[in-house]
Amino acid sequence: MSRTQLGLAAALALLAGLLAACQKAPDAGWSGYAEGDYVYVASPVAGRLATLAVRGGDQVAGGAPLFVLDATPEALVQQQAQAQLQAASAQAANLQTGRRPDEIAQTQAQLAQAREQAALAEREWVRKRALVGQGAVSRQDADATRSAHEQSQRRVLELQAALRLAREPARVQERAAASAQAQAASHALAQQRWRVEQTAQAAPEAALVHDTYFRPGEWVPAGQPVVALLPPTRIKARFFVPETALASLRPGGTVQIRCDGCGEPLAARITQISDRAEYTPPVIYSDTQRAKLVFRVDAWPAPEQATRLKPGQPLDVRPVAAGSE
Repeated sequence: MSRTQLGLAAALALLAGLLAACQKAPDAGWSGYAEGDYVYVASPVAGRLATLAVRGGDQVAGGAPLFVLDATPEALVQQQAQAQLQAASAQAANLQTGRRPDEIAQTQAQLAQAREQAALAEREWVRKRALVGQGAVSRQDADATRSAHEQSQRRVLELQAALRLAREPARVQERAAASAQAQAASHALAQQRWRVEQTAQAAPEAALVHDTYFRPGEWVPAGQPVVALLPPTRIKARFFVPETALASLRPGGTVQIRCDGCGEPLAARITQISDRAEYTPPVIYSDTQRAKLVFRVDAWPAPEQATRLKPGQPLDVRPVAAGSE
């Protein structure tokens, strides 16, 4: 081989070495993206949106008001339930006692009058019974007097029973039914109070207001979300690993997350590893992972760090060396 050929071969070998050195090393991590589990805040009752206290992009604290529906219809139903409870309670209380004092006094007066009439009828019958033997009074007249005496006695017994009944409460079954009706009315009132309270909704925890779906004055159906929130506790990393890497991962383990513009890497704790394989999602553009079967893994960063991630943002996930967790 000539000297020129040797020089050319050496140059080609050097160039190949430089190209190999410049070639990007195989990626030891996995591709993924940030995902948010949004909280959609709705009211279980329908109504006109009276107040919307937030807008998209706001940061709200836990317990901060989000929106208020017009509570007028629900408040009227609450007043109706309150009146029904009062009526049922009054009826139940009324059955627990006897008649009113005036009613009892009236029965007592009737009883006293009946006793006087019975005593008078008894004296009349005794007198006429004695005169029957003397022939001064006919047997028919004496029998009529005796019948009047017996009727007056039965009237006394009737009023005595009525007086005892007036002093006693209603029957046990009637009182139980009235008590059950009062309790049902109480539950109905409590339910309606809850419905009135549900016309105003607050943030369940500190969160970013992702979006709002209604404007004040619009009618909001029951259960229809009005505000979408993204709490930092619901931002996670979702990435995909090949079967060969599953042995190095476990729920509770830690991975490191990198993304453009996120600054320092974030640590995230694995909570779920899918139990079945799937194809790499098209959102992940990686020559090394394309068209391969992978397993989905979810990992959650600490809430104070999760705000650095934006849902849909591409992520690079790397394993954490053993002993460094």
